[in-house]
Amino acid sequence: MCGIFSVYGKDNRNVASDVYDGLISLQHRGHDACGMVTHNHQGFHLEKGLGFVRDVFPAHKLVQLTGNMGIGHVRYSTVGSGGAKDAQPFYVHAPYGITMAHNGNLSNYKELRKELLQDDLWQVNSGCDVEVILAVFAEELMKQANGKNKKSIQQQVFNAVQRVFKRCKGAYSVIGIIAGKGMFAFRDPHGIRPLIFGKRGSGKNIEYMFASESTMFNMMEVDYIKDVGAGECIFIDTKRKVHTKQVAEPKLRPCIFEYVYFSRPDSLENNISVYKARLRMGQALAKRLKPLQKELKIDVVIPAPSTSNTAALALAHDLGVKYREGLVKNHFIGRTFIMPGQAERIKSVKRKLNPQPLEIKRKNVLLVDDSIVRGTTGKEIVQMLKDAGARKVYFVSASPPVVSPCLYGVDIPTRKELIASSKDTEAIKKYMGVDFLMYQTLPDLVKAVGTDKALSKKFCTGCFSKEYPTKDITESVIRANEQMRLQDKAC
Repeated sequence: MCGIFSVYGKDNRNVASDVYDGLISLQHRGHDACGMVTHNHQGFHLEKGLGFVRDVFPAHKLVQLTGNMGIGHVRYSTVGSGGAKDAQPFYVHAPYGITMAHNGNLSNYKELRKELLQDDLWQVNSGCDVEVILAVFAEELMKQANGKNKKSIQQQVFNAVQRVFKRCKGAYSVIGIIAGKGMFAFRDPHGIRPLIFGKRGSGKNIEYMFASESTMFNMMEVDYIKDVGAGECIFIDTKRKVHTKQVAEPKLRPCIFEYVYFSRPDSLENNISVYKARLRMGQALAKRLKPLQKELKIDVVIPAPSTSNTAALALAHDLGVKYREGLVKNHFIGRTFIMPGQAERIKSVKRKLNPQPLEIKRKNVLLVDDSIVRGTTGKEIVQMLKDAGARKVYFVSASPPVVSPCLYGVDIPTRKELIASSKDTEAIKKYMGVDFLMYQTLPDLVKAVGTDKALSKKFCTGCFSKEYPTKDITESVIRANEQMRLQDKAC
């Protein structure tokens, strides 16, 4: 999972500070690395590195990133070892000069990389799959630019994106700049990863922005235009004229885990409020817990901060039980789910969370978390509550059991790491040391997120159901992906 953000600003204005603000708002989507590139008449200006946005882009570096067009990226690695060479954006010198960043994951990355070298004579130097997308895009754009019947730049871009859709399988939302030509954005035909389109100002002062989430739009006084459609490409030329084309047949299947965990609660994705979706997750859990209240005698509802706070608040309200912040979070520690290693995740739980014994001691605590992936974080939190004096600890998950890998950009790579892949609920309860364990049902989760009945049937639920929207995810593909991830971790 990553975050992307781009700005096409007014003439003679430097947009680096806007890109910086956008990336700060998307920092929750990736802590491994970040990057930014801007463009003006002198060319591309690129800066990227490992770590947080605030560390990679001090003021003296932002000043050097000049130009009225810019794109940025925050990364946590799902392909590649996660080193500096895999940080985005990437660029190529021809045709025209192109820079690109993306959020997602190619399920056929390994095969396509081989094809590019053998058939297209194109060397891919990093372990990052956006370099593969960029190679396919640039190769086709070169053919369009050199063709006998030369087409408009927007048609060249649309044709290049069509080629990307034919060759690149998986999930990808892409932003980019073509030097001296304009800015583009497109979303894979299944629209698995989010991409939002907005504008600021009007007339000659109009500016356009693309982002993974709408979190920064209010702060930056940006008006929401639309979600970039599944299979759609948007190109903005040098006169800021917006050209759109439905390049491939839309088969919208947005990732449901975005609403469970990754997105900020103040985001709007696919015209769905993440906050409202999480409230409904908590309400669905409360409905199933009500018949058990007399037996469980819940004294207090405590969220595992902070992704589960909203669901826990709604759950406590509907049960008529006290909601308390029994775990205080250190916001300067990264999200444990996207830590680059199991040992680091376990260590970070104690760094990140501190219990408040006054809210815990001698009480039956209902702990609410957004999900249980590996089980290690939850186990550490349960033990923390017991050490703080909890009489009993009950655990509810706002999402169903995670039983299968995600090959679309979420770091759920191997079944061996997924506790629900090999253990049933009773075994997981015993492993985590809880007195009661309940998962959200998949139908309840889908209903909570997709209030629109038409959309509710379209979510990607592969990690919960083993049903993947792209037909290329076979058992052999899953095994190959697992092997590749294990090799990356061994590096």
